[in-house]
Amino acid sequence: MQKILTRNQTIELRTLLGEARNIVLLCHKNPDGDAIGSMSAMTLLLRGMGKQVTAIVPNPFPDFLRWLPTADEILLGDRQHLKVNNALRRAHLIVMLDFNTPSRMGDLLMQKVMETTVPKLMIDHHLNPDAPCQLVISHPELCSTCEVILRVMCDMGWDAKLTADEATALYTGMMTDTGAFTYASNRPDIYEAISLLLTTGIDKDLIYRRVFFTHTEGRFRLLGFLLYEKMEVMDELHTTLITMTNEERLRFHTKNGATEGFVNMPLEMEGMRLSIFLREDSEQKGLIRVSTRSVDDFPCNEMCARFFNGGGHKNASGGSLLMSMDEAIQVAHQAIEAFSDKLKD
Repeated sequence: MQKILTRNQTIELRTLLGEARNIVLLCHKNPDGDAIGSMSAMTLLLRGMGKQVTAIVPNPFPDFLRWLPTADEILLGDRQHLKVNNALRRAHLIVMLDFNTPSRMGDLLMQKVMETTVPKLMIDHHLNPDAPCQLVISHPELCSTCEVILRVMCDMGWDAKLTADEATALYTGMMTDTGAFTYASNRPDIYEAISLLLTTGIDKDLIYRRVFFTHTEGRFRLLGFLLYEKMEVMDELHTTLITMTNEERLRFHTKNGATEGFVNMPLEMEGMRLSIFLREDSEQKGLIRVSTRSVDDFPCNEMCARFFNGGGHKNASGGSLLMSMDEAIQVAHQAIEAFSDKLKD
């Protein structure tokens, strides 16, 4: 694998870590596998260097990620205010993982973090990093933040002591951010990275089952309902649109995170190029969460930036709309129409 760190970045990273005893790790709101995997791996790596590490997420993460190493220690920014405030007050370094701009932490945590004067380090793989950090390590060409971390470890010579727990966390992030290596994963060096992780003795098949084979009966019944009753198929535009209200989620007794992966499924239909999933936020009334997935060269990130106040990767992006579901559906149709030339044959 080629190096990704410049000489100056290597020096700056050693300096930042060398001068920090208490380190706080942060990720984006509604954390996914790459976010939690990054935090788990970094927690273990930094503790191996003798650092005191506290990991904080803005809000709860899905149950299917709670088995990851150190996940049970993660603080919730929207609930454990005293512990979060104490950790930020003691911090010598703040490390931002898997997001490119402070607003992705949510307003409450963003305000607390940006008020601190301690040095900040960003490690990410999203486009257009925008944060006042002493060092930004951003590589949008890589499949996940976990891959960025692994490549940093190799560049710094830390991979020689890579543990199975660290490798498990890193593999989980890489796997989940590529749909189990079904998109954004054509580069040969991704599989060099996987080979390195496998040398630690991790069981990649078990990791897959722990993430994807832990669902409830309610999730399957909700999925069936959404696909049968709530999926709109636009054949000429090779596009699907699925919507879900909180009432429907509660009807099937499912928790937050239960719909993970739903947006990918319509793309299994022959000829589909774009899938959009709109769902009501369970915590903030009037907020619609938007997920988009595509195949080939359709730019989800451009659509999300233009219509859904978001962004992300070309084939996997998201955003949000502060409006009713009916209004969000209208916006989604406007977005589809605006990109119709790219969706038609």
